[in-house]
Amino acid sequence: MAITAAEVKQLAQGCGFELAGVAAAVSSEDFERFETWRTAGMAGQMSYLTDRRGDLRADPKNLLPEARSIICVGKLYNTDAPHTSDIEDSARGWISRYAWGSDYHHVVRKGLERLVEQIKERCPEPFQFRICVDTAPLLERSYAQAAGLGWIGKNTCLINQRQGSWFFLGELLLSIPFDPDSPAPFRCGSCTRCIDACPTQAIVPNSKAIVPNSKGGWALDGRLCISYLTIENRGEIPGQIAPRMANHLFGCDICQDVCPWNRRGPITSEPAFAAGQMAPELTLFADLSEEEFRTMFRHSPVWRAKYRGFLRNVAVALGNSSEPESARVLEKLAAHPDPLVATTASQALFRFKQRQTALEDVSVVPCGSGE
Repeated sequence: MAITAAEVKQLAQGCGFELAGVAAAVSSEDFERFETWRTAGMAGQMSYLTDRRGDLRADPKNLLPEARSIICVGKLYNTDAPHTSDIEDSARGWISRYAWGSDYHHVVRKGLERLVEQIKERCPEPFQFRICVDTAPLLERSYAQAAGLGWIGKNTCLINQRQGSWFFLGELLLSIPFDPDSPAPFRCGSCTRCIDACPTQAIVPNSKAIVPNSKGGWALDGRLCISYLTIENRGEIPGQIAPRMANHLFGCDICQDVCPWNRRGPITSEPAFAAGQMAPELTLFADLSEEEFRTMFRHSPVWRAKYRGFLRNVAVALGNSSEPESARVLEKLAAHPDPLVATTASQALFRFKQRQTALEDVSVVPCGSGE
């Protein structure tokens, strides 16, 4: 007897995935929106979205010609630890929630590998498959939505009605035909909390004025997103945006932190995602050598920012700090041998001193008539 979709989803849950559903391995109608989004330049420097690798997202059969079904899974990574709104100490930086533990690519892939082995044990006929975890050219949120895992919110995250949006996504392309699940309905309603809370106003109207031939709604302009700027962007942080980045060192969780659907989000039981460096002292990170950075983050998502990018982010955060010690540390970073780090530190130091001067001017009480 052939394996059923219900059995595969049950196996997926046994392999550690809190969410599992089935989508048909056909072209997604969302590819048109993806195409107009990248044509508008919103992908920034992410060439893997604009070159041939981006084109491959038009059809999952470009990854597995025999594909008939896509098993979409979600792995919870939320931890019982503070959120961005809970950290008010400007002497500390902020690392995005998803990067507190081990590299999620390995965790999700191992879970999908276990799922493949269990399907093999129960499926009498040979089949073709391909495992995809984040880096594969696949519109994974679109297929996750089609598989009923959740809807794509205004902040462009996949949101599950019962469990929120703190999920890593993975996919298993199979040559086995299954009946697909029903797509999840859109439930953001009139809420705009994520849009209003974004410090850089990166969530923009997806109108024809911005993205030609679009279907409306909202889009994420990567060029303005703090996550993009601290991770994918390899150059300088635009001067008008740097002051709004506050103390973010790697990624940003604000649009998820304020989302009402995350209010009662469950906590992960995955030990690999246990909270680690979430709000480290900026001055300590400013003194990291490249070897120390490598040792500390080699097996963490933070590694993607690279050493020079991470120090650049530290310099920006120090410039936004109100701690007197920040000036001394920025002066040291301004002499860094890497031009990007040195330039960013010099700009941050100038911004820091300007703000301190403004505060001192405000605190001066002018002499009056003695009344």
